[in-house]
Amino acid sequence: MKIIIAGGGKVGSLAAELLANEGHDVTVIDRDPAVITRLSNALDVICVEGSAANPETLREAGAAEAEVLLASTARDEVNMICGLMARRLGVENVIARIRDPEYLTQTEFLRETMGLSKIVNPELECAREISRILRFPSAVRVDAFSRGSMEIMEVRVPENGALCDLALHELPGRFGARVLVCVVERGGEAIIPHGDFVLRAGDRLSVSGESPELKRFFEALGQYRRPVRHVMIMGGGRVAVYLTRQLRENGIGVSIVERDKERCEELCDLLPDTRISCGDATRSEVLMEEGLRRTDAFAALTGDDEDNIITSLYAMRCKVPKIVTKVNRAHLSEMLGGFGIDSVVTPKELVALQLVSYVRALSDSVGSSMETLHRLADGKVEALEFKVGGGARCVGIPLRELHLKEDILVSAVIRGDKSIIPNGNTAIQPGDHAVLVAKAGRLKTLDEALEEHL
Repeated sequence: MKIIIAGGGKVGSLAAELLANEGHDVTVIDRDPAVITRLSNALDVICVEGSAANPETLREAGAAEAEVLLASTARDEVNMICGLMARRLGVENVIARIRDPEYLTQTEFLRETMGLSKIVNPELECAREISRILRFPSAVRVDAFSRGSMEIMEVRVPENGALCDLALHELPGRFGARVLVCVVERGGEAIIPHGDFVLRAGDRLSVSGESPELKRFFEALGQYRRPVRHVMIMGGGRVAVYLTRQLRENGIGVSIVERDKERCEELCDLLPDTRISCGDATRSEVLMEEGLRRTDAFAALTGDDEDNIITSLYAMRCKVPKIVTKVNRAHLSEMLGGFGIDSVVTPKELVALQLVSYVRALSDSVGSSMETLHRLADGKVEALEFKVGGGARCVGIPLRELHLKEDILVSAVIRGDKSIIPNGNTAIQPGDHAVLVAKAGRLKTLDEALEEHL
């Protein structure tokens, strides 16, 4: 598939890398010669220097033959103009990154008038991810499928805990919860386990199920934490604004510490019912004065990775029950786990995965379409949600009779508003949403999960 990415920044470069690795013909447009040189040397993509809002540049990049364009420059207005030009030049699928909250209130209007297929917002997606984590603080991370009908949560196996030396087939009888361990990360390796797999201390588990069942599971483990009632946020950027609004809708109190006085005044207007404090949250006395030791959760959301990491470590030392850290460099998330900072979010990765999911859905077989894509185990494994059509090869066949390829697992079947943890007798039906777990990059369509001889 021919794909044009306008803007070689954080989102654009990661999307280009992921899509090029999947074999797509990717062209990146950027007006900065240094960005063009960097991407040309690092990735197997075509690079075009110029303005993405210029129709001549789009023609040079091959817009007339492109099937997808992602407008991901730093400016919303340029992205909208680029998307409009691309549609006029014949690109059928146009995705625009739009970050300004004022524009996002007009999402449907923008899509209709400019012909945009999808609008993505890294800060909004980041806020949604953090909100899910804070609403279920027992988990390291929470990934939702089918609008929350089913979730996959990550948890560590502690020393001498109830999960130590337990075979997975013993879980239902021991804990009485309808959940499924779909990934185990051990020693840097991601394993899609079978029922006889034995858990060890230090393992990181990805567990799927409905939210009430996952709560029952964590309670039985003795790892359930009471719901968060108050969150302290470091940094008053767009992520903080989106997150505060989401948390307030769920009855969670929020206080924000922002060092820039002018931004504090803006926040007071944007969030009139929220405590806004002007101060440097990298200073311990500021955090103590704002009540760090009394808060249920701390979210480090500035634009500086180092500040976020160091302050999160300090919050951990102060025994804050739940800590979430935003980083812009994805490779840092792997390093932070060793320091005990497990809940790490990377905005650019969330949006890049949305694009990959959208592109895969375009190339899906008649029998299925991809709805959601999440990366697990530091990107080594993917959880993919497919909407099942009548032409899918798996329809109507009990799972025990399906010839799934090695290291592929059906972790859930969502039927209507009910999430089913499948067993050998479960048969996927048309209209279901099937969530499959596989090694990263292995599945693009639902039919690809099955051996050819089925």
